[in-house]
Amino acid sequence: MYKNIEKQKCLKLKDMVEYQTGQVVSRTLVQNSSVSMTIFSFDKGEEISTHASGGDAMVTILDGKGRFTVGGEVFILEQGETLIMPKDVPHAVFGEERFKMQLIVSF
Repeated sequence: MYKNIEKQKCLKLKDMVEYQTGQVVSRTLVQNSSVSMTIFSFDKGEEISTHASGGDAMVTILDGKGRFTVGGEVFILEQGETLIMPKDVPHAVFGEERFKMQLIVSF
């Protein structure tokens, strides 16, 4: 169930991906038929274009600030804030500045 992650160790999720100039970087930690958990880093100005998910998606900002457009509504999230994006609702993600997030999708 878990991959790319050490067990029985205190982890800092924001340290599991590094920032890379001009890129979105991801590291999948859990992937199965029920749940997916991925850590992302976005360089400033980088984005994931509008798409929809087959499950409810919860994002928590680990560092920096990101812009999330969900069903046409815009949310600016900063470190420590969480947003749930409903299943099948189109959404997009944009780096207002460099930021890192944890994404958990439950199917």
